[in-house]
Amino acid sequence: MASISVVIPAYNEESGIAEIVERVLNVQSKLAEVGVSGFELIVVDDGSRDKTAQITRKIAESNPALRLISHPVNKGYGAALKTGFGCAEGDLIGFLDADGTYPPEYFPQLCEAALNGADLVIGSRMAGEDSQMPMTRRAGNLFFANLLSIVGRQRVSDSASGMRVFKKEILERIYPLPDGLNLTPVMSTRAVHENVKMTEVPIPYSERVGRSKLSVTQDGTLFLHSMLWTALSYNPVRLLGILGLAGIGLALICGLGLFIARARGVQTLEPWNVVALYISAISGVIGISLFALGAMFNYLVSLFHRSPVRQGLFGRPIFKTPVEYYFGWIGLFALLVGLGIGLVSLYLGLHGWDMNRLWLYGLASAMSILVGVQLIIYWVIIKTLEEVSQREVKIASEMQLVESDEPVAWSGNIPSELTAMEQ
Repeated sequence: MASISVVIPAYNEESGIAEIVERVLNVQSKLAEVGVSGFELIVVDDGSRDKTAQITRKIAESNPALRLISHPVNKGYGAALKTGFGCAEGDLIGFLDADGTYPPEYFPQLCEAALNGADLVIGSRMAGEDSQMPMTRRAGNLFFANLLSIVGRQRVSDSASGMRVFKKEILERIYPLPDGLNLTPVMSTRAVHENVKMTEVPIPYSERVGRSKLSVTQDGTLFLHSMLWTALSYNPVRLLGILGLAGIGLALICGLGLFIARARGVQTLEPWNVVALYISAISGVIGISLFALGAMFNYLVSLFHRSPVRQGLFGRPIFKTPVEYYFGWIGLFALLVGLGIGLVSLYLGLHGWDMNRLWLYGLASAMSILVGVQLIIYWVIIKTLEEVSQREVKIASEMQLVESDEPVAWSGNIPSELTAMEQ
């Protein structure tokens, strides 16, 4: 039979802590019905200045399943949860907020999903059950859920839900976690990239008891920042590559428009032509830089984590050989094309062509040369990183041959030096 430790972080929650504690304690019989017999409830008082700790302590006097842990000062929502995780003795760890917004009566459903194979079960407020979530927070949760789907290639409807159940054994995989309110979106992002088996259970959501501590603007910015940086630490090319492709696409559209106008005989530059030219040049260079930088960072991340390089721009490689392996040839080709266009433009200019007809080709030559050199440099860096990342694997493989006790079979003629030594 499994056991669960439920953690409640509490900071100045005297108006609602008694109710939520009683509701969690009352769910024990339902937990036993799904196979969770062991139970403990841990309330972490995060330096409250009101009577949160006193109320909890009084309830604990008659309920041995309830434990109170107190921080001397306020350390943050995430820090309180991690204190509870560290003290938890159950095979499963669950948590929910102290404000009464999440329904502890749904813990049996979450635990059942965990016992059926999921490593992390999220109580989703966005998956169809009745929700009293304010519209601004609903919009924010939709945004962060879709962002995680983009950067992590896995659909999660409620990436910031504060009611979850997970197996204690996955803590090492999803740590480190932040001390603030951004613990839940970072946990979701890490779980996706660590290939933790996740599932969601729809839950209702109620209005909180007391005033909300969440700032939509400040905490929303923190959520965005932490999710993006966490994703970048696992698979940089997923995010940087998408941004890079967007820049390259914009450059191609603007550049194509300029060449079409040129082909139709437009010789003068209107203000919008100048804007298009500027956007094309800037976005093209930035796009190539971001795409190549993302690919290079993936090798650095692989070297740091001692893991295979993630080929994750579109979830799986489009080509059998990763595209960054072609950076050298693509760069060399772009360099030669740029030099060719530049030399032809110079030749035509020296033989009477008006520079008003040649300036665009000169610019295309310069851009092609710059991009070519840039790609060649990134190719050299990536090949170097790949060689460094494979060094330990090659050493281990060759040392295994040296330490092997199996005899080595010679093929062909025995070297004359060995024959002479035997004689």
